[in-house]
Amino acid sequence: MRFSLQRKLLVLLGLVILIALSSSLVLRNLVIRDFKAFGEGRMLDRLYQIQAVLEGRYEQRGSWQRELVADDLVWAWLQGIELRLYNSDNQLVLDTEQALASLSPTMQQRILASTGRRPLPPLSDELRSYPLFLQGDEIGHLEVRLPSPVHEAFFIRSSNRFLAYSVVGLGLFALLLSVLAARRISRPLQELTTAAERLASGEPGEQVTATSNDEIGRLTATFNRMSETLAAQERLRRQLVSNAAHELRTPLMVIKGELEGMMDGLLPTTSEALQSLHDETTRLTAILDGVDELTRAQAAGLRLNLQPVCLVSFFKQVVARFERQATEQQVRISIQGDTELQALIDPDQFSRIIINLVSNALRAMPNGGRFDLLVTRPAARSIAVEIMDTGCGIPPNQLPHIFERFYKGKDGGLGLGLAIVKELVEAHNGSIDVTSTPGTGTCFLIQLPHSEAQATVS
Repeated sequence: MRFSLQRKLLVLLGLVILIALSSSLVLRNLVIRDFKAFGEGRMLDRLYQIQAVLEGRYEQRGSWQRELVADDLVWAWLQGIELRLYNSDNQLVLDTEQALASLSPTMQQRILASTGRRPLPPLSDELRSYPLFLQGDEIGHLEVRLPSPVHEAFFIRSSNRFLAYSVVGLGLFALLLSVLAARRISRPLQELTTAAERLASGEPGEQVTATSNDEIGRLTATFNRMSETLAAQERLRRQLVSNAAHELRTPLMVIKGELEGMMDGLLPTTSEALQSLHDETTRLTAILDGVDELTRAQAAGLRLNLQPVCLVSFFKQVVARFERQATEQQVRISIQGDTELQALIDPDQFSRIIINLVSNALRAMPNGGRFDLLVTRPAARSIAVEIMDTGCGIPPNQLPHIFERFYKGKDGGLGLGLAIVKELVEAHNGSIDVTSTPGTGTCFLIQLPHSEAQATVS
């Protein structure tokens, strides 16, 4: 039989309550035991005092004198002890009842008033015998009847009653709190489970309300972020598939139309017609390669080979590949910055970013211009990479869309290059922005965490 988390919590809290209440019963028994031992010890101390007093009376007279020991037996009665005094021949000398009877009526009334008119213990109570000695010789013995512990019994009854009320009241209160606590703890987990089941069934974007800042609250916030990420990824996937299908449809329709024309004899099978088919096939291949590269860029963040790299020298090595093209186009290239600045990057993946941006910049300057790459450290924990050109620029209405997939500017192309750049920059925990003025040039700003800051985050 499966138990829900709420039932398990109730069982656990119930066991804790039971242990706590059981410990109070154990503590009560220990207290009562010690209280009884204390009372018995006090009574024995009084009895030993009475023995010493009676032995002293015998030593004074050399025999038992009823009128002398009568006061001692009355005093013992006031201490709560009934006595019977016997001599060495086992003959009764005096008992408590006779000692009280020897007093005057006035004294009897006062004693009875002082003891709360306490009657003598019943004769059925157990009598204990205690010998009396003088210089090693037995001079008699006492038969002692200890009174019923009235105060002790009252204390025990009161404590039992109070304990019973406390156990019932506190037990019910603790049980109520346990039910509320178990319900409060299990409810967000139940909501998380329901949302996770919907997420598993293909419904991304499920959100759960966080009601606390504890571990469950942080788990809820993490689940919400995960759900949002999955929903965004699903939207991007659908958009990518839709855009790719749209881009693939045109060359496929062209190829299909030309092939049908050739099959029907409407179009000649010439080298020019075959070249047209080859061009459309090349376009299809380029689109598929671009989609594949974008997919790999999206997954790059999961397998980046990060290492500290001096950016200025690294950028010089990458841009050196374009020196011949830049010379042919009469483009001056300048790379400046602090040569000691380092960042944790994947050299292979980051080179794709620079190659893409340099290629775009050179296409924007076919008849000469200037390309500048500047590395700075604007803050203690960040590095800025500015990539500037003096090309034709980007129209203002296109700037918000240039990082979108399959967005094509005036120069055409697949519209995937800058989308790949953005994915790779974000995979390095960085960001990229662009500013441009038509006819003046464009500036891409890449911000990366410093190698020390990124190592701390990692």
